[in-house]
Amino acid sequence: MIEQPYIYRRVELAEPDWQRFPGWADVSPAEWQSAQWQRAHCVKNSRQLRNVMGDALEDRFYADLERDQRERATMSMLVPPQMVNTMAPGATPGSAGFTDAFYADPVRRYMIPVFTDRREDWPSHPYAQRDSLHEAEMWAVEGLTHRYPTKVLAEVLPTCPQYCGHCTRMDLVGNPTAVTDKHKFTLARPDRLGAMLDYLRNSPSVRDVVVSGGDVANLPWPRLEEFVSALLDIDNIRDVRLATKALMGLPQHWLQDDVRSGMERLAAKSRERGASIAIHTHVNAAQSITPLVARASEHWRLTLSEAQFLQHQIMGYLPGFATPRIVCDVPYVGKRWVDQVARYDAELGISYWTKNYRTAVEAADPLALGREYPYYDPIYMLPEQGQQWWRARGRPDGQQVPGEAVSARV
Repeated sequence: MIEQPYIYRRVELAEPDWQRFPGWADVSPAEWQSAQWQRAHCVKNSRQLRNVMGDALEDRFYADLERDQRERATMSMLVPPQMVNTMAPGATPGSAGFTDAFYADPVRRYMIPVFTDRREDWPSHPYAQRDSLHEAEMWAVEGLTHRYPTKVLAEVLPTCPQYCGHCTRMDLVGNPTAVTDKHKFTLARPDRLGAMLDYLRNSPSVRDVVVSGGDVANLPWPRLEEFVSALLDIDNIRDVRLATKALMGLPQHWLQDDVRSGMERLAAKSRERGASIAIHTHVNAAQSITPLVARASEHWRLTLSEAQFLQHQIMGYLPGFATPRIVCDVPYVGKRWVDQVARYDAELGISYWTKNYRTAVEAADPLALGREYPYYDPIYMLPEQGQQWWRARGRPDGQQVPGEAVSARV
């Protein structure tokens, strides 16, 4: 009998038992399902994590975490109990192998990164920049990125209910860390959102608005509903997408009565206008999908060649409409399917991409549509010859690499 490389196994959808953690042993189901309780009991530092875990984690993990917070972390720590509860769900806290299981857990790796997770030889790419996608350069007004011809990104606030260690907006989102300051909006929020609406009323070519931040779950619902309703009043706006990782990280928020009622009002208004409204989310690991998430419903980069391999491997196992397309988010270009690369030097880890539209920063550039835009693979994943080339080349500012902590990544 021929065996397939991947065997499907159905896994029962179940909420992990949060009472297995000593700090939450007395938390009731009503408290757990409360968005207010979840927000009030987020884990923000190693001390609070220790209060939840008790003696379940060995001291070496806390020391590892504290060193990362001092020396490498670009995001402050903020993890809702809902997300902590999905870490190492199959391991028993306090058992002999629990610390190792917690270290290996994929959700832990991007939500609670520790120093030993990170490369010491190539902590980041020498061309890394704080605003890795150059979104602020493309602000039409403060917080409104106009990168694609018909689509804009509205950053309505700079906070989230949870902070991912790999956040691509680490220059704006969250609190400063020991190694990273944060950009601050200069306009008051009402003025900033008003300027966005004015720009969109005067930009008839824009039809699609992604409302993000930060995470829209952190904007008080009346303010978010007011802004989205105003978007739907603009004739040329036909698609509105609310971007929120909290659908997975804090599903309790989206299950609140006032939020659900407000979404019903916005959905009814969009139907009346013949427009569409949707919530989209980002789930990094299947174990994060729990019954609560089901009711409510880019840390570690890859080389382009590995992304292309993964795309090949998943083809044929899912219905066409449900088959993911892996994309590369290329600075100054945008999202491209990984097989749309124009040319690729896999040894040096440099790929080159083209595009068929101009962004706002290239409006007067006659060469924009003929130029190739580079994207860089993580250096530590390159063959040794490629790593040697980068060591010899150094950083754009003339300093040597590696050996220093760079606070952003491409």
